Amino acid sequence: MGDLNKIPVTVDKSHLITIGERLYTENIELLRELVNNSYDADATEVKISINDNEVIIEDNGVGMDMDGLKQYFNIGSPYKKENPKSPKFGRFRIGEFGIGKFSVLSNCDHFEVFTKKGDFAGKVIFNKNEWEKEKEQWHLPFFKEVPDDKPDGTKIILKGIKNKFNIEAVEKRLIETLPLKMPDFSVYINGKKLTPRILTGRKIPFLEGTDFGIVHGEILIVPVSHAQIEDSGILVRVKQVAVKRMGFGLSPDLLIRVSGEVNCDFLKLTTDRNDFLRDTPEFNEFIKVMEKIILQVKNEIRLQKDEKENNRVKRALKEVTKKIEEALLKNKEWAPLGLLPVVENKERNSELSETENKKKLDEKKKRQKRPHLKQLGPNAFIKKMKIGRMHLALIIDHFGEDGPESFIESDIIYINRDHPLYIRESVNRERHIMNIARLICQEISLMSNPKNPRHAYERQSKLLKDAFIK
Repeated sequence: MGDLNKIPVTVDKSHLITIGERLYTENIELLRELVNNSYDADATEVKISINDNEVIIEDNGVGMDMDGLKQYFNIGSPYKKENPKSPKFGRFRIGEFGIGKFSVLSNCDHFEVFTKKGDFAGKVIFNKNEWEKEKEQWHLPFFKEVPDDKPDGTKIILKGIKNKFNIEAVEKRLIETLPLKMPDFSVYINGKKLTPRILTGRKIPFLEGTDFGIVHGEILIVPVSHAQIEDSGILVRVKQVAVKRMGFGLSPDLLIRVSGEVNCDFLKLTTDRNDFLRDTPEFNEFIKVMEKIILQVKNEIRLQKDEKENNRVKRALKEVTKKIEEALLKNKEWAPLGLLPVVENKERNSELSETENKKKLDEKKKRQKRPHLKQLGPNAFIKKMKIGRMHLALIIDHFGEDGPESFIESDIIYINRDHPLYIRESVNRERHIMNIARLICQEISLMSNPKNPRHAYERQSKLLKDAFIK
């Protein structure tokens, strides 16, 4: 048997450079990546200094010795996967693939790593142009230094910045994506401490268990007056670091009012850690959980909307009821029995005997039957109305967008707040009041048993004109 031929597996340097240069489409992301490394190293403070030609990221983490530096430049090392928690604070480490440090090549060709750990201190220099000259040489120049009295930690310097950083945009992105709410972790940019934004609104905390792990977080329903499109959507975090905002199928009008965060550490990420691997059982399970939470959010928003609208209707209804009663006085000939207002003779009433008064009161009680209500939603608007001597009930509730605009059962008038016309008219206060009056007049007109639909329309029109046109 002849000698077994062997084919070596090699990786060209240019491939690694290309990955680093294309790893992030936005140069802000490389700063996030470097700060994440500091977080993994148990840093309590990270200071970022940015100017036109140079960026410095310095932390007070555990630092690295010679073995640590070798590990740092070991591409694709399973170290963080095999050691998922940091030694000091027990943080779940964010880094996984070991290629993030080369993301700096997307905005510079030269970077230096200074580190100190105990009595070890040293510097590694990466110069893309120099490194590419020798195709077979993969080593980087290392310079041992004398340790000073400064605390342990690591400093990375990026030189020859290709694209300038927008400080305001950097602050906003890092505030959103870094684990700034974690204890013992602070980040500064040019001396300014980054603090997470605090939004106000109705909070919906949740915690759901799955076969893969826990999904937990807090959804915030922001008041309409405070809603901003840049804050909309639910920020998904993996191991405390934000990956991206998601809408989970919410329509734009609802999404702008929804903010908050969800933590799901079992999700698998893309190489640049800006998205999720979606065709996985983990992601599918995550979506199932969030669909359940989003349904709760939709119901809460609807309840809030109903409550606000109910207050508007309540304020307007007194005026509407009075106007309709005045219109009925002008149209006595077809007013429903018992609904026509009657002006009582006070002198005559005072002369009535106690027996007559009791008899009259008994008759009145017989007429006032309790309405038999449909099963209503938790925020249905219910209002008793007395027009003349008749007691009516007005109910505004959800009956579906394909349901009737309004209908009547016995002495209860129902109005459907899901009807497209009702939704459209409710946007404007005056039109909203007029629309409710129109529907009440419509049902009162039908109560008088008109001979045909034409008579009902004429009566409704006449009531509205007499009620609202002076």
